[in-house]
Amino acid sequence: MSELVTGEAVALELRPAKLPSRALAVVIDLVVAFTVYIVVTMGIVASTASLDDAAAAAVAVATFVLVLVGVPIAVETLSHGRSLGKLACGLRVVRDDGGPIRFRHALVRGAVGVVEILMTFGVVAIIASLVSERGRRLGDVFAGTLVVRERVPAGPARFVPPPPPWLVGRFAGLDLSGVPDGLWLAVRSYLTRMGQLDPQVGWAMAQRLAGDLAACTGAPAPRDVPPAAYLAAVVHERQSRDARRAFGGGVVGVAPVGAGPVYPGAGAPVGQPVGPAVAAAPPTLDVAPARPREDEGPGTGFVPPA
Repeated sequence: MSELVTGEAVALELRPAKLPSRALAVVIDLVVAFTVYIVVTMGIVASTASLDDAAAAAVAVATFVLVLVGVPIAVETLSHGRSLGKLACGLRVVRDDGGPIRFRHALVRGAVGVVEILMTFGVVAIIASLVSERGRRLGDVFAGTLVVRERVPAGPARFVPPPPPWLVGRFAGLDLSGVPDGLWLAVRSYLTRMGQLDPQVGWAMAQRLAGDLAACTGAPAPRDVPPAAYLAAVVHERQSRDARRAFGGGVVGVAPVGAGPVYPGAGAPVGQPVGPAVAAAPPTLDVAPARPREDEGPGTGFVPPA
């Protein structure tokens, strides 16, 4: 496990790829690249048989650079660090801060890879990976990148702090369908680690995430609610909706924190869901009222004084 620190001073736990998995990914990429190179070369030779030796040599060099260097760079750029070999081995190239790579990172890795992989048959890359603490080759060092494992065993889920009781149900009317999964993951990651952050850094991150969340929902974040509390309340609202969707909630409502249980018929007809502000609150234990004995008649709910 490697702990990387992002620009917002957030520690990211990433698993750098080991040399065997990286070597296997490179072999797969090279096999595919050379197969395409041979096919393209045969087609070019058949179509340029009338050219002189100099022109044929120029076409051969251009084909080599385009297929074995340009295509891998384009694939890594468009796939954000996932070539065919890395995709098969569950690897990915990321920046030093954990973000996705761009064209300049793929260009530097590809240009240096010509020397340390193609021209030296991978000897330089293997030595550099063995010497590096995180298994980086020279192309990764110059480009500021790192190859990490994407397929990692699932660890224990971190606890997401609940929102303040006075915010429960306040955001029941938000449209959460436009919030992408990546933003939900970022908000959840922040909520689970906000106690480990510097207060100023944590406040800035909460404001940024709250702004992104408000932009996706189409409703501005309330100014009287702290950003972290707003994020916790919206995440709680989404979890409540998922729970009602999974367990078919709606017939028996759930009361806000501190209130008693809500039964069908208490403010709503039997078989109809309660209001959104009530149904969105955290679940409480619903205790069925005691069934009256046959000699007592129907229960009225009235308890005589002792």
